[in-house]
Amino acid sequence: MDLVRIIIAVLLPPLGVFLQVGLGKHFWINLLLTLFGYIPGIVHAIWVIAKY
Repeated sequence: MDLVRIIIAVLLPPLGVFLQVGLGKHFWINLLLTLFGYIPGIVHAIWVIAKY
């Protein structure tokens, strides 16, 4: 299941984080990172998925 979340995180980083942790602080941080730059959003999303 983590592989599917990582693939989703590469395509839509906030969705990958949402599927992992829900609407918590990590989701909002990732949304901001994705808006400021797509690559930081991907990195954060993969980090969140790997950590949790």
